[in-house]
Amino acid sequence: MTRTPVGTAPADGTVEGAADGETRRQRRRGSPSGRVPLALALTVLALLLVASVTAGLAIGSVRVPPGQVWGIVTHALGADWREPSWTRARETIVLDVRAPRVLLGAVTGAGLAVVGTALQALIRNPLAEPYLLGVSSGASLGAVSVIVLGLGALGPVSLPAAAFAGALGALVLVYAVARTGGRITSSRLVLSGVAVASILTAVTNLLLLTTGRGHEARAVLAWTLGGLGGAGWDALWLPVVALLLGITVLLVQARNLNLLLAGEEAAGTMGLDVARFRARMFILLSLVTGILVAAAGPIGFVGLMLPHTVRLLVGGEHRRVLPTAALGGAVFLIWADIAARTVAAPMELPVGVLTALCGGPFFLWLMRRDARRSAAGGTA
Repeated sequence: MTRTPVGTAPADGTVEGAADGETRRQRRRGSPSGRVPLALALTVLALLLVASVTAGLAIGSVRVPPGQVWGIVTHALGADWREPSWTRARETIVLDVRAPRVLLGAVTGAGLAVVGTALQALIRNPLAEPYLLGVSSGASLGAVSVIVLGLGALGPVSLPAAAFAGALGALVLVYAVARTGGRITSSRLVLSGVAVASILTAVTNLLLLTTGRGHEARAVLAWTLGGLGGAGWDALWLPVVALLLGITVLLVQARNLNLLLAGEEAAGTMGLDVARFRARMFILLSLVTGILVAAAGPIGFVGLMLPHTVRLLVGGEHRRVLPTAALGGAVFLIWADIAARTVAAPMELPVGVLTALCGGPFFLWLMRRDARRSAAGGTA
């Protein structure tokens, strides 16, 4: 009996065949594809998202009943013409303070989860994530440079543009350093990401320490820990556009992402220009990450945890994983922000600290799991 080597095209010579080969390997590794019907998973997550948004609007130093929350929202949308039964102060809290924050959390969580999903496929590494690869640090450096040095030549888009440039530069640098002999190992990728992130973070801190704007530097330093407290309606449209653009393009390219899971040689055999495809995807993912970091600061580990979690539910096919990860990331970050607002009340914790407390142990577990699989494969 002949066996198709790993990283080569399957005998049927189709894109679907390559993806099916990867699906069979996932099943042998204990990750069956399609465990939960996609429609059921999306429906449950959509309901959880609605409940999470309601909780985010209701919970805080001033508690607002859920029924009153939706009364305020529907009244503001013009769908409820009844006389308001709430105070003007509560309406301001829900619409002007909490609503932009909750929506930014949902958009950022969804975007980071989608970016992490795509990066793990592009680099074929389960540890790939914007925060671990230094992409978030590069975006932070670009954004902080604009704020501290007053570089506003492009007007309102100066901050997102600088964050995009920093994210793209960091990703290209990490990828170039980690790639040796045409191959990238998990350990080399993580070490390169940690090294680049450390350098970029050090430069960012140096800018903050040497600036003469003391009050502004303290605010930016708090922003670098990740937070949604500064969200406003005027700055929300750009992250929403970036998220919609990213999800749309990645769903269109889902078959190519599936093909990359079978290996670069198989993808090339099927007619995919891997180098060009990766370059285009890197630009797209850097753009989305840069805009999200410019809006919410660097929030880590969302792009690591959510893709792995949803793959356990819906399998590894990217047309299933991408929308599921987006909804899951939105739900997760909304609840992380709720915890950041309430755990140490009246003091507010940076949401990036809480995601790191969740993501750090998850990262260690993931490394240990992969090490066990590698050891088992070596003794088989």
